[in-house]
Formats: sequence, C-alpha cells, structure tokens
Amino acid sequence: MKHASPSSSGPAPTSLPLSQLLAHTAEMVAAVQAGRSLSDVLAACPAAARPGTQALSFHVMRWMGGAQAARELLAPRRPAPRIDALLITALALLWPEAQAPYAEHTLVDQTVACARRLAPASAGFVNAVLRRFLRERTTLLTALQQKVPAARHQHPRWWIEQVRRDWPDRWEALLAAANQPGPMMLRVHARHGTAADYVHELEAAGLQAHAVGPQAPQAVLLETPAPVQALPGFAEGRVSVQDLSAQRAAPLLLGGTPGGLSRLPAGARVLDACAAPGGKTAHLLELADLDLLALDTDAGRLARVDETLKRLSLSARTQAADARDTASWWDGRPFDAIVLDAPCSASGIVRRHPDVRWLRRASDIGALAQTQAALLDALWPLLRPGGRLLYATCSIFRAEGAGQIAAFLQRQPQAMTARAPGHLLPLSDNQAEPGDGFFYALLHKSSDS
Repeated sequence: MKHASPSSSGPAPTSLPLSQLLAHTAEMVAAVQAGRSLSDVLAACPAAARPGTQALSFHVMRWMGGAQAARELLAPRRPAPRIDALLITALALLWPEAQAPYAEHTLVDQTVACARRLAPASAGFVNAVLRRFLRERTTLLTALQQKVPAARHQHPRWWIEQVRRDWPDRWEALLAAANQPGPMMLRVHARHGTAADYVHELEAAGLQAHAVGPQAPQAVLLETPAPVQALPGFAEGRVSVQDLSAQRAAPLLLGGTPGGLSRLPAGARVLDACAAPGGKTAHLLELADLDLLALDTDAGRLARVDETLKRLSLSARTQAADARDTASWWDGRPFDAIVLDAPCSASGIVRRHPDVRWLRRASDIGALAQTQAALLDALWPLLRPGGRLLYATCSIFRAEGAGQIAAFLQRQPQAMTARAPGHLLPLSDNQAEPGDGFFYALLHKSSDS
C-alpha cells in the first residue's frame, strides 16, 4: 500500500463555517467506516472545503478509537450513519489528548448546528450526548481506557495485539508515535545540487529546514510542513517530497557503500516492480544512468510515475502489468537489479495516513504476505546470476518483513543476504532518523545459480 499525499497536523485556514467543515468531515468518517480510503474520498471533497476537511479528518482518525468507544457507551443504540459519524467526529475533537484548536462550547454548538441541517430531529440527541461527555469526561475516559484497548491506544484491538507480539519491548511507544503527524521530508535532486545548498534556498524563502544525512544525503527536513508550491524549484524538478526511510532504497540498490555490494555500472538493467507513484524510480535515475523499467498494476497510478519523471526531466520505460504474470510483460532478458516495494499493510506510515488502521483487518496480513511471497518467487528467476533484489515494505509487522525474507531464503538456496537495515521503526525519540516504519532486505543471487 503506497500513498503520496502529505500528512496534516492541524486545520488549514478557511473561510467556511466550522459546522460546514464538520459535515464534510463526518462524510469522510462515514466513508472510512464503510471501508473507503480517506485519500480517495477527500479527492471528491469540494476544493474550498478540502484543506480544512483533510486536517479535521486526520485529527479524527487519530482519536477515533476512543471516540467510537465513547459513543457506544453514551448511546448504545447506534444512530443513523451520518449522525453516528458526526458524533464520532465531535467526540474525537473533544478528546483531551487530541488538543483540537477549537473551544469546547464552539465545537458543541457547531456540531449541533450541523446535525440540525443533516437530520433536524437528531439535534437535541447530539447536544445531550456531547454535553454529557463534557460533564462526565474524566470518569468516562478513565473507565474506557481501562476496559477498551482501542480507547487507550487509538488503534483496533487486533492491531494493538499484533504490534505487541512483534515488538514486545516497544509496542506502546510505537502505538503512541503512530498518533503523531509525520515530518515533511524532501529529497533534493542530486543532479541539481546538495541538501546543504537547498537548505539555504529554503531559508531565503522563509522556510526553516536542515539536512539530515548521512544515510540519505539528499534529504532535507522541513521544520514546519509547507505546500509544494512554496518550495523553491519544485515545479522545475529540483526537489521532491519523499520520506526519509523511503530515501534509503535507491542507495541500497545501487550499492558502492563501505560494507555493501559493488556499485551498479552505468546502463545497468533495472526493474522497479511496483513503481507507483514513482518516488523510488525517480531517485534511482537521479543518482545513476540506468536502463529502467517501471512496472505497476494500476495504469492510473502509473501515469503519476510518468508525470513525476517529466517534472524531474528523467526518462524510464513504464508499463502497466501485474509483476507476477511475467509472461505478459517480460522480454526474456535478465535484470541486473530489481526493487520490489511490495504491497503491504502500510502499518509503518500510519502517521501520514491515520485511516489505514481502521481500514485494515487482521485477515489482510496473511493475504498480503501471500502476495509478497508470490512476487518474490515470480521475480527472482528474472534476476541474472550475480544480480541483486531489494525487497521493501512500509510495514512494521514482522510477517511482511523479517518473517517474509526468512521464508524466502528457505525456498531459494541461491539467495544470500547483503547489508541492509531490516526493520526501521517510527519512534518519537528517534530524532536522528525520523522516518516512517519500513523494512529492507537486500538479496544477492549467487553467480553459480
């Protein structure tokens, strides 16, 4: 699961009344409850309302576990879906730890006004539920956090249990960190300048930032997120938005670092097997001259790869196909290197996409692990002897990372592991490398295979 939209840390300036934004946000919440991606439904939100709605929706998603539990306690009989979503929206924004930037009485009044327009008969009910929550909040929260794991950790119970099994010493810190907005990280085009030079340009434009390095030497961290239109040279392709952990992929595949594999030669034949939206494809081409094929099953998302490459003045072949069905797209010529950023739970990028936790189900992890294994097995024969394959997922679940690779090594005796970071964890105290949750394994194919 890949995304490209930026995270939101607070409501954007808007001239729309709060009651109208609450109505749009409730629509987003109802859509997520019905299994739709927040990114997809936000795209259909009216342009004037979208920034504020996105900010409020992200806020609600981060505290929806507690809000749902509170609604169930205060109103055991579930109201109509639109009113249920509106109540959950308001309760999440009234959750003390959420620190919503609105006065409590304003939130209640505007929520009731919104209910009056959506379903007039429900306005009194909504008012009563919210005012009782405020009156009894301390007692209610204590009871909920003791009895309902989702109210304490703001994730579904199965997700909490999975993180606890995988990371018994860090599970609480990981869940807490997942509720904080992710930082906005930039990648400076290596053919156009250095990270240090770009930091000076940002400062001249009134944007505070610093270079990160050394694992990602082109990475720049913005102290405060900004729209891409405000970034110097963005339209001209001098900089892109890409998380720090994702920026590890290209240098790992290309090699040439101390203790790693040798540097891929110029013109090497490379496959990016699940390429959309194109960040890793572009980064590879910024760093090296390659014969690169970018593959993706989704033709619409693949178009974004083409758009990204055009903006960056880079060139690669793109093709819409299922990487597992090699007979439909492979020309029979082996690849020197393959990057497989496999479909996954996206459990490592919840800071940026807080709806993911509410969209996934426990059964999804096993199904995704099967897809990952099928991709590995299909692509491995396409790699020349002596070639390399970089396996990546934006997941903190071991079944999609270390466990997946351990099983693959049992199936493929010609596969050898090279130096790679393994699981990268998005912990709040990791200021040196404040990236998303990721997993990397670099596999080398023995030359006698």
